[in-house]
Amino acid sequence: MNLGVSQQRSVADRTRRRVNRRLMPFLFILYIVANLDRANVGFAGLRMSRELGFSDEVFGFGGGVFFLGYFLLEIPGTVLVEVWSARKWIARIMLTWGFLASATGWIHSAQQYYWIRFFLGVAEAGFFPGLVVYLSHWYRPEDRGRAVAMFMAAIPASQVVGAPLAAVLLRVHWWGYDGWRWLLTLEGLPAIVLGLITLFYLTDRPEQANWLKSDEREWLAGELRREREARPRYSSWKALRNPRVLLLAAILLLGLAPNYGLSLWLPQMVQRLSTFGVSQVSLIAAIPYLCSLPLMLLTGWHSDRTGERKWHTAIPRLISGAALTVCFFASEHIWITVLMLSLATVGFYCAHPGFWPLPNLFLGRAAAAASIGLINSFGNLGGFLGPYAIGFLSSRTGGFGWSLLLLSACAYASGLMVLRVRLAPIRGAAERALRT
Repeated sequence: MNLGVSQQRSVADRTRRRVNRRLMPFLFILYIVANLDRANVGFAGLRMSRELGFSDEVFGFGGGVFFLGYFLLEIPGTVLVEVWSARKWIARIMLTWGFLASATGWIHSAQQYYWIRFFLGVAEAGFFPGLVVYLSHWYRPEDRGRAVAMFMAAIPASQVVGAPLAAVLLRVHWWGYDGWRWLLTLEGLPAIVLGLITLFYLTDRPEQANWLKSDEREWLAGELRREREARPRYSSWKALRNPRVLLLAAILLLGLAPNYGLSLWLPQMVQRLSTFGVSQVSLIAAIPYLCSLPLMLLTGWHSDRTGERKWHTAIPRLISGAALTVCFFASEHIWITVLMLSLATVGFYCAHPGFWPLPNLFLGRAAAAASIGLINSFGNLGGFLGPYAIGFLSSRTGGFGWSLLLLSACAYASGLMVLRVRLAPIRGAAERALRT
């Protein structure tokens, strides 16, 4: 019996290591590229708004309208990952968004800005929740918080990488075109290349993985099969009407409104509060994300180790709300503001590893896929509301103070609402086997 348990643990450890080595670096790179293409407009705005004559309201609306397009195809795209092929769907997404992201560099009017951002959102719809569903094909529930943290660490990492790139590219003036155009054009190209690689590199499910040994495939497929059988069977439509799913969607919307609002506007906030040049502003804007990267990974590790999800989501969101409140009262002090914006950003990203495993705790596989699409789709409407609200209020008040107070209220509400979600923790399969 002890030998059997020892052998099972050996296979389990070996399989987890092999899956991590195969999938995580590649998914990490994919998500870095996705967030470079999504967030680089914030850096481009340091020069683009002036050249094209955009007001804060125009810039904020265009930054947020991406998420209205994202909203339209989110649920169908996520379900396709479950019932068709994650590999093919993710490759399709990357190819189309790469072309559209590069085309953004050649806009000349507000209308073109709105439309290209809208269709960029349509093209990218389903990418993130598709990756979350894809991870559920390869990771057991007790391993998913860490897995989500590992690939979502690409969000702050993309800003750490993107800020120095922006600092360099915004200074160029090749062939008579300003640097912001080259920034948007060049950062769209990696998505096209990686989309082609995805078709040949990713594997849809463990049963198809020739890079796993036979005992590893059997162990992983068996673990995931037991998880599916242990879950109550919900149809996708029933899952979409589940009050807990709708509550999670509202929680995400209120959490992402300030998250994406800061992501788009942070460079311009720093620029207006200081006398720094564009290159210095770009580098300072990377500080919050540099702080977020290790702490996000630590939160994911601790959430998996304890099996606790709600408090690992609520506490970071409440910290973000408190930090943004301080920003409202200290908005004239650049370094206090940068410190508090860094703390708020850390809170937003540390909430993700605990949040995204939640639907799988009470839904079956197909229903969880549909619910993740719904949660992310409605939640990402916060990505429209946050950036647009900042631009709207800034145009009318001449500053960012009231915007920050509104974002802090959203963060507080999101954190408190997480505590209303009723869930039972999942115990690991190994622990269940030992108890049995």
